[in-house]
Amino acid sequence: MSAGRPSEGAGCINWWGFGPARDLVGTGPVRHEGELNILLVGNGDPRHLLKTLSGLRDEDILNVWLFENCMEVVARQMLLLYITLTPQEMMGLNEKTEMFLELFGNSLIRSQTDDTVKRIASQLLLHVSDLPDSDVHPCFNTAFLKFKERDELARIFKSWMQPASSSTSPVSIAKAWDYRVRQHLGTRYDAKRGCFDWDLTMKLYEKGGSVINKHQYFRWRESGLAFELREGVYQSTNPSLLSSRVFNQRGDKLAMRGYWGDIVSSPYLAFGIETEDESLLKTQNGQHMKTAQDISFANMQVLFQSLSKRQKCTTSPQEEPPSANIEHHSVPVSKLTHLKGVSVNFLPLDSLQKLPEKEKYAQFFHVIHFSTSCSHHLGPKIRQIAAPDAVLIVELAKYILDLNKEQEAGFAEQVTRMCQEAGFQPCVGANGDDLHAVFQPHQDK
Repeated sequence: MSAGRPSEGAGCINWWGFGPARDLVGTGPVRHEGELNILLVGNGDPRHLLKTLSGLRDEDILNVWLFENCMEVVARQMLLLYITLTPQEMMGLNEKTEMFLELFGNSLIRSQTDDTVKRIASQLLLHVSDLPDSDVHPCFNTAFLKFKERDELARIFKSWMQPASSSTSPVSIAKAWDYRVRQHLGTRYDAKRGCFDWDLTMKLYEKGGSVINKHQYFRWRESGLAFELREGVYQSTNPSLLSSRVFNQRGDKLAMRGYWGDIVSSPYLAFGIETEDESLLKTQNGQHMKTAQDISFANMQVLFQSLSKRQKCTTSPQEEPPSANIEHHSVPVSKLTHLKGVSVNFLPLDSLQKLPEKEKYAQFFHVIHFSTSCSHHLGPKIRQIAAPDAVLIVELAKYILDLNKEQEAGFAEQVTRMCQEAGFQPCVGANGDDLHAVFQPHQDK
């Protein structure tokens, strides 16, 4: 067995981000007002979207444009957004929170959740199979996607609907997870719990993740199970965490289906290590009384409650609201909750090259956010689509645990250099931190 591949820990697909949710509108030196256009590049999850929505004022209008590197991540974004916008009369607050986190951070899910995913996939399949129409639901606008990308989404949703015993879905995510752990640790695999403990106490705790519970983190590192919020058996594969990866084998390209996401940093980072509720961070005898799982649950409930206040009535006087007798958790995309003044637009895979070529997007975006995994897309063309008072936010590598301090600092320097070459300068007075670098367009004199 080899010595392992440390660089493989973060994976090659972004199922979740490497840091807590941020209100992106409030990150710049001056909070933008009125109608805003935001471009999210490679976020992998809706954490920043939900946090930003929760901070909007009643009169604000937010148009979000989502770019991801692969259609599997687009499909998962749509799944999590569907759960978020499921009407309360069809999915109560507690159930919605539990289901969101279960699908967000667990390799294995309960059979009830698996049934719900199949029903949601059937509705999303109908949505992407229809002719593109941005009016169907403003938060599920797929009109910009190419037909081949919509076909790929349809294929993904169909695969989610297959029974576990089907020959079309032979992947065991438990085996796929263990394969990744073995590849990552190599000869250290037999001492894996010691490796887990080192990553937790010497890295995550030192970086600000001390609320992450040791037992829960070890369980996730071993099996991919981050959130156990309900009693039950977690034994069904979470299809939204499966994707294909292409390998070169003796000159031939071979696609292998499996789990290719993060196996080191954890999904607890997104919603579970920061909170505005100080009571959740209390310690006793040096130990946290609440866990990252508890904080994730509380934060998601706050976000969902905030969104419910922005709910827009979509029924006409003659139209009845959704009935509780409708098939449980299955509602057409058009009947999902509409949020006042909010739209979400899904972009094609080649859009970062194409947007600057279109006059419509010249100086169009007020906020642009790049994830760590998509920072290589930073380039001069980004300046063309940034508004004169835009804010460019780039996620840094603080929570990519396989990097040492020198590599982490080197990544931050590289980001600064790339942004400056693209026509941006460090933003003075921004609400930045060591998780993000914040820039603004260089003002020509």
